Amino acid sequence: MEARTTRIEREDGAGTSRYVYRIDGAEAELTFRETGDGQIIIDHTGVPDAFRGQGMGAKLVAQAVEDARAAGKTIIPSCSFAAAQFKRHPEWADVRA
Repeated sequence: MEARTTRIEREDGAGTSRYVYRIDGAEAELTFRETGDGQIIIDHTGVPDAFRGQGMGAKLVAQAVEDARAAGKTIIPSCSFAAAQFKRHPEWADVRA
């Protein structure tokens, strides 16, 4: 399955929120929670086999970075995948807590 135009949606929950991409019944997600001091903690990135090799996990993290930057928030990447993405993208240093 090839990814079409990527439309990542944000779903806010009572405790945990997420960014999600859906296509043909499959979902890729990044879950996070916000702290009261302007920080976002990314705690999980999950990409099903249907999306493997398409950079979907990286796109989810990039969306979180873009939104955090726009909101003046910082990110704590506690998820190992998100932490690795931050290491690959030094231009994100301004939003890393």
